[in-house]
Amino acid sequence: MRKKEYYTFAAHFILTTVSGDYMATLEEAEADIIALVNDKQEVTFSEINGYANSNGIEPEVLKRSLSELEKANAIAARSTGGILTYYMLQEGQPIKRVFIVEDDKNINKLMALSIGKSFDILQIYDGSEALERIKYEKPDLVILDLMLPGVDGLTICQEIKTNANLKDTIVIIVSALDATSNRFKGIKYGADYYIKKPFDPEELRGLVTIFLKKKGKKFDPLIDLPNAERISEELESAIKAPSEDYEIGKLKLEGLADFASRFGNEAGMTILRLVSQLLQDKIKETGDSTFVGFLDGDDFMVAGTRTNVEKVVDGIRSEFSAVEQFVYQSEGYKPIEQGIENFGFASQLSLLFNEIRKDQLIERRAEVLKNKPAGRDIGSYTYEELRHMLGSDNLDISIKRDTNGVRLSVGKSVEKKEK
Repeated sequence: MRKKEYYTFAAHFILTTVSGDYMATLEEAEADIIALVNDKQEVTFSEINGYANSNGIEPEVLKRSLSELEKANAIAARSTGGILTYYMLQEGQPIKRVFIVEDDKNINKLMALSIGKSFDILQIYDGSEALERIKYEKPDLVILDLMLPGVDGLTICQEIKTNANLKDTIVIIVSALDATSNRFKGIKYGADYYIKKPFDPEELRGLVTIFLKKKGKKFDPLIDLPNAERISEELESAIKAPSEDYEIGKLKLEGLADFASRFGNEAGMTILRLVSQLLQDKIKETGDSTFVGFLDGDDFMVAGTRTNVEKVVDGIRSEFSAVEQFVYQSEGYKPIEQGIENFGFASQLSLLFNEIRKDQLIERRAEVLKNKPAGRDIGSYTYEELRHMLGSDNLDISIKRDTNGVRLSVGKSVEKKEK
């Protein structure tokens, strides 16, 4: 039986009994892992490791199994919010087409080598040529530099995302240009992700693979931050953590509801995506040892050692402060000359971090458990319950998910206040 057929067959079975000194073989471990990931479509390494420990899969066998499954394009991995997550990939799809638009031939070649041989890759070195070929050949994904001869990358991105025939094309910007303003502009113009040069080849490969081949719902770098289940696990760990050096807190995007009410919900989503991607960069600087979860509103949970949390929070507040002037400029204001404080907004954008003391967390958790419906597992919380424990009960905005994608919704009280 060929390996690919074996994976398909094995995905329907999970070995559930282990006796005595039984140790899983490499093929058995691969079958177990592929079935586990297929069942949930995305599984953290911690979950896989826990399953392996309970089912006789040795650490070295687990490591080899994950490596082999990634090589076979059965699964792909990506660190999101400080958690390594494995995604199930689709089988039997037509080969996806990827355009690499980068004028430096060496970097262009490195990008092509990085994303592997499982895509139909076209390498382009000129912006004008790229835009014409994109319009007529309609690639599935474009990797885009910003500084290009002919048409620049931001213009190409905007053209793609405003063209009804191209708007579903995924755009990943990879640029050495100042990320402070250009990341914001790229996201505003519709880019799905922004990677700073020098780039990590493994990050680029994983991002391209998951964007194009992920099974189930479309990958969204904002919404695919650790979900309610992962945040629940982190909160439980925080309560049990004996170390005083462990810090947990809420990072609130203050003023987002007023901003979205004034400039539109899409503008609000742009700010959320910007903060999410800035957080991902800051987490990498701490070696992916800091946890960040999105609370489906204008709040993020940040947890980790006190030093790392402070590094992430200070770093993102500094960068967000630097980009804020470009945010308002994009809406027709000139904050460099006028000063943001003179615009008369109910609340200007800012990032506020509040540490949650363990005694506060334990007290609010007790309130949640007291009102928890019968049959619900302790340690598994809804977003509403999580927001209560983190002190985010007053929800001015919320994220809605439906068949049309992900949308931001502003609360009625905010809309009335703005009117």
